[in-house]
Amino acid sequence: MEALHAVEIRVLGCLLEKDITTPEYYPLTINALVNACNQKSSREPVVQYDDTTVEQALELLQTKGLATRLSGAGHRVEKFGHRLGEKLNLGRREVALLCVLMLRGPQTIGELRGRTERMHDFADLDEVTRVLESLASPDPEPLVREGSRGRWLHLLGDATETHIAQDDDPSPKSPRLEDRVAALEREVAELRASLESLKRQFE
Repeated sequence: MEALHAVEIRVLGCLLEKDITTPEYYPLTINALVNACNQKSSREPVVQYDDTTVEQALELLQTKGLATRLSGAGHRVEKFGHRLGEKLNLGRREVALLCVLMLRGPQTIGELRGRTERMHDFADLDEVTRVLESLASPDPEPLVREGSRGRWLHLLGDATETHIAQDDDPSPKSPRLEDRVAALEREVAELRASLESLKRQFE
């Protein structure tokens, strides 16, 4: 499957979530989908998308066969649904796990069981593990993989890049820290130069 952009992943994840947890409000209007993408709970990272951003993501998802536009009889306004399960031949258990990984980033098995409770009631951690392993088994395109520290992550596209880097290398120097160190080193050098100048003037 073609890699998805981070915005596509958020939009698709929200469609999955609302389909399972609030089917009475599914499919979603653009406005409802924007609100779902931008909600502050159960989202990592929290984002602030506008209508245009979400509409563009929906267009891309439709071209990839992962979203569908519903209009006409029974729909006073245009609404949108997902086709992920149909496209990838996934059941409710698989969709529930992928949904949480798409919306909240890398998770441990325990976190996944707790956070998928409204979508699917997994019997125990072993069941979660078995489903994750089935999602990780397709070759050459696994949908998830296990990272470091027992956390699992999805492999659907751009949203995983930062998570993979953070997940696999727990002790890299962040650019921000390196910038701060460099700035401090410059300040120390400038202070030393100023001190030497004052010493010379005093002498």
